[in-house]
Amino acid sequence: MSYVQQNLITGETVRYNTRCHWIVLFWPSAIVFLMGFTGILSIASGDGTMIVVGLFSLLVAAAAFGLAYAVRSASEFAITDKRVIVKVGLIKQRTVEMFLNKIESIGVVQGLFGRIIGYGTIVVRGTGGTPEPFDTVPDPLEFRRQVQEQIDRMNPVAGLPAGR
Repeated sequence: MSYVQQNLITGETVRYNTRCHWIVLFWPSAIVFLMGFTGILSIASGDGTMIVVGLFSLLVAAAAFGLAYAVRSASEFAITDKRVIVKVGLIKQRTVEMFLNKIESIGVVQGLFGRIIGYGTIVVRGTGGTPEPFDTVPDPLEFRRQVQEQIDRMNPVAGLPAGR
């Protein structure tokens, strides 16, 4: 069960949920390709030393990709009807759970490459709090829009700020 599902409060419903962008797998995939290719060539040579080098290369490639995939799978970005919940990290976890009526702003930072392939950094700022940046969020503008929609749904009277 995911972190978000385990930590929902009574009556809370997930409205939007995502994980890290696939770009976090790019360099590990490149390592898999290069190390795997080297490993296969080394094993194919038939020399005992080269077979050991080849197996080691394949092991390093698998470990690099496996770790990156685990980190990607362990990261969650969710918006519920009451909160924004973000959890990143596999061994060392960092979580932010902020009620929608306590959010001052959601910033988006996207470089050119991030805009082209669809990822960026979201910066969640709570009322009176420090900014909390989270990297490699897929479609960060959609994440911000989803937060804004949930905040708008909380407002019973149009034009009043949340929480009044």
